[in-house]
Amino acid sequence: MKAGIVGLPNVGKSTLFNCLSNAKAQSANFPFCTIEPNIGVVNVPDPRINKLEELVKPERVQMATVDIVDIAGLVKGASKGEGLGNQFLGNIRECNAIIHVLRCFDNDNIVHVDGNVNPIRDKETIDIELQLKDLETVEKRLEKVNRAAKTGNKEAQTEKGLLDRIRESLLQAKSARTVVPQGNDEEVLMESFQLITAKPVLYVCNVDENSAVNGNKYVDQVRELVKDEDAEVIILSVGAEADITELESYEERQVFLEDMGLTEPGASVLIRAAYKLLKQQTYFTAGVKEVRAWTINIGATAPQAAGVIHTDFEKGFIRAEVISYEDYVQYGSEAKAKEAGKFKVEGKEYVVKDGDVMHFRFNV
Repeated sequence: MKAGIVGLPNVGKSTLFNCLSNAKAQSANFPFCTIEPNIGVVNVPDPRINKLEELVKPERVQMATVDIVDIAGLVKGASKGEGLGNQFLGNIRECNAIIHVLRCFDNDNIVHVDGNVNPIRDKETIDIELQLKDLETVEKRLEKVNRAAKTGNKEAQTEKGLLDRIRESLLQAKSARTVVPQGNDEEVLMESFQLITAKPVLYVCNVDENSAVNGNKYVDQVRELVKDEDAEVIILSVGAEADITELESYEERQVFLEDMGLTEPGASVLIRAAYKLLKQQTYFTAGVKEVRAWTINIGATAPQAAGVIHTDFEKGFIRAEVISYEDYVQYGSEAKAKEAGKFKVEGKEYVVKDGDVMHFRFNV
């Protein structure tokens, strides 16, 4: 599962990517600096794994990760191939969620591709290009399905009905994610269309250092604009975050954050939000060899969770032994949680909860 960072050129995408991944993607004050999409595998900050490490004292710790993709800046006309349009749109189609960076700071030394700072216009520029590309996809698909629908084919009629609704929304400059699938058949179809504007989105307002806590007039404008989108808005001073990553010690970083009025780096908040946006959650395995956070989809069953460790675990699944994270911490160890009756044995139908500490029994 991958979240792609998008935005106009020079809004801070590559600098943000560097902060998140320390992969040092090329970052410069000119458009199209990121040509190939850079992929960073980023640890998901989670204080729970630190607590488990403290209790278990394992030989090693493995955190959950999320893949972040830094994609080339998009410009007006991208849907027709302007700039790196076709490449950009191909790269974003392969992502599962979108982190949309908007420039919300004034700085005469950093050029804006459209001449002045206006996050509302910037957002609309990108939305329109993505919507135009989706409209092209929908209309091509409609050409094929219309003929089958006229013959009375029920499946084709269902598909045509959904495509017509999506097309209508796109023509009104609304993204495909505003169309709610009716029933399981439409949900499966919506997934199969692979529409860019159907992907969940998170907005990052890149502000100056002084606006990192409370935002500014630009952030207020963005919040007002997206209030009906069911999308989270995060305030981040990307320049300050870059400075924080350059500091050597944890103590120095904490002093820097305190001076800014923050309790943790904004990058940590963003990574957790991206993880949630991808509909991911965590379960833990805790033993003296290793304490590890495993990533699963929200709603995964115990056998599916076991399969993340090894496919054989899922194929030969017998049962899962489960202690909730809260019980594990309250009693201080697996043995004491068992003594207190907080140890559960679950079967194939069990839906894993975020934070479960698990062992699997299997037979292959």
